[in-house]
Amino acid sequence: MKRIPWLQPVATLLLAALVLFVSSALLSPIAKEQEEQELQSILSTLLPGADSFTQEAYTGEDEAISAVYKAENGYVIETVTAGYAGDITMLVGVHSDGSISGLVVRDMQETYGLGMKALSDVAFLSQFLWNGTSFTVGENVDALTGATVTSKAVAKAVTSASAFVTGADIGSSATEWGG
Repeated sequence: MKRIPWLQPVATLLLAALVLFVSSALLSPIAKEQEEQELQSILSTLLPGADSFTQEAYTGEDEAISAVYKAENGYVIETVTAGYAGDITMLVGVHSDGSISGLVVRDMQETYGLGMKALSDVAFLSQFLWNGTSFTVGENVDALTGATVTSKAVAKAVTSASAFVTGADIGSSATEWGG
């Protein structure tokens, strides 16, 4: 009896593909649940005192706002603003009075050593905490050295988040590049 030489490798590949497909199908719900738990943990950290969050549809005019999570004592607003090298995605915790309770940069591709400092520069990020509802680089926010565009993008994102909660005019100069 003559054996087909390629049959065994093809059968092995098909079996491996089947195992990977079944594993992926079984683990996908677990991964999704872990992502949701991680998001809830971050939201709770950004808005202390909130026990649960519900995502609300955002239909407003502010292009910087991409998602809204409502809690009993405020909101966490996801923002996307244009930085120097690309979009900057942030989560901003805002109390019901518009004050900022926490913020975190989730994604950015800014220049290493300059704009990338917005991820972890405590002195820069802490300027926004409990310090008003509108932020303008050069007035009440000191820019990161060598990263003015990134600093303005972060200030715009935080101001947009606060303006959503307070109902302030987002068309002010504080949310434009010139602000």
